[in-house]
Amino acid sequence: MALSYKARKRWALVILLVGMPAYVVACVTVINWLERPSFLVELLVYVVLGILWALPFKFVFKGIGQPDPDAKD
Repeated sequence: MALSYKARKRWALVILLVGMPAYVVACVTVINWLERPSFLVELLVYVVLGILWALPFKFVFKGIGQPDPDAKD
């Protein structure tokens, strides 16, 4: 079932305000488990985790910056 534009906009806000801080804490925890690796390894982990968080939510964020397609002019 496809989400409406308003629902996607609300979910995007929830994801950014609640999910993103939780994901940042999780990423820092993963780095701490690795006992401070070299700079390049740490950078690689952050880049990979930064890309991975967005993949499941791609459908939510797609088109959010555009005008509402269902709005009446």
